[in-house]
Amino acid sequence: MRQPIKLIVKKGKLRSDGTRLISIQYCHSATKRAVVGTGIAIPPQYWNKKSCRISGKLPPQYGNVEDLEKRLTDKLRKAEDMVKSAKKRNICPIKFLHDNLPLSDKWTIEQMKDHKDELDVFRQIDLYIEERKSEVSQSTISVISTMKEHLRCFETYRKENIEGFKNTPITFDSFDFDFYTSFLKYLTYEYQLKRKKEVIKGLRINALGKTIKWLKIFLTNRINKKIIPPIDLSAYKSMEEEVDAIYLSWAEISAIYKLDLSAYPIHEKIRDEFVLGCLTGFRFSDYSKVKPEEIRDGMLFVTQTKTSDRVVVPLRPTTEEILKKYNMQMPPISNPDFNLYIKEVASMAGINQLIKFTYKRGNKMVEEIRPKYAWVMSHTCRRSFCTNEFLDGTPIILIMAISGHKTERAFRRYIRADALQKAQMIKKIWDNRPVLVA
Repeated sequence: MRQPIKLIVKKGKLRSDGTRLISIQYCHSATKRAVVGTGIAIPPQYWNKKSCRISGKLPPQYGNVEDLEKRLTDKLRKAEDMVKSAKKRNICPIKFLHDNLPLSDKWTIEQMKDHKDELDVFRQIDLYIEERKSEVSQSTISVISTMKEHLRCFETYRKENIEGFKNTPITFDSFDFDFYTSFLKYLTYEYQLKRKKEVIKGLRINALGKTIKWLKIFLTNRINKKIIPPIDLSAYKSMEEEVDAIYLSWAEISAIYKLDLSAYPIHEKIRDEFVLGCLTGFRFSDYSKVKPEEIRDGMLFVTQTKTSDRVVVPLRPTTEEILKKYNMQMPPISNPDFNLYIKEVASMAGINQLIKFTYKRGNKMVEEIRPKYAWVMSHTCRRSFCTNEFLDGTPIILIMAISGHKTERAFRRYIRADALQKAQMIKKIWDNRPVLVA
């Protein structure tokens, strides 16, 4: 008899590109069911709910209908086989589907794990990444992958250096208070940074905090899905330090924009995207992917990649000038390439004032002095926009409406204005007020 399993498109919020994920739904009983994403997404209006098929009118930018249907059929058949296999093994089909379907293209059914004591932490992280790919930005996926890499390195380190853990892998039973303190100590003092010419040990506090934060989120997710038993994670505290970061003034941004880069086409594209970011306050994932359909009536309508929030930004003359130059669609550029070339552009513009930053690594304060251009990166745009608008007296609530910050506290972390600049702002406000005391 055919299993009670089918393809569906769930109702709910659209993704940033206007699509929804096609999922496989398995009804184990009237009250118990599993819904697992296939990794294929289309605009919901092109899904035929009755036939459970994609409409032949699907625009080509979302994929070839025939190829998509074949992939969906393969996944559905695999899910049916998995349900049958789980029942033969006398295990829960719902749990078996949730644990294995996201990676079903990489594993045979015989290789799929079905008991809690066989669960592998790193394989579960891979599953978690697959589950979150349709929900979060690529930068967040990179952070989760980095957390996994840190765990791998710690597993190797403690096998070789910590008595009692020789040849002992990290399992879900490992995550107690002692593990947290040992992992924290390792990341702070022993972890060796990759891709560095010199040997540097220990993560900076914010990098360490991100690892702990996402490890806790991952473990909580597996607990909530009842894949693993509850773990007391109350001791798993993320940490954060206030970081020094530069912003560019309107004068410096203007100097960059006025550069003649006709002999350097790549630098010119990077420069234009950078200035666009400084004028809109967007993240790199948003200002580097502006599309024609997001521009109308002198406004830029963008659904933010990171938060899925909708923001509307008025187009300044320079913003329009840049967009028209590229037919209203910015050329694709990777973040690493952007960060490499924008430093060269800032150097060409003469932004070379020496800047000293200090931060904590392990139990030491590290001091770095570099020319200002060497500190410029993709996120400098967003910080520059927020700081410049703040210094110009734009109400914070209006800046946040464009930048997309949820709280004033989060917004204020972006403001890089020194005491003198703030005093000058107060003076400008006072000068425009009537004299209170004669």
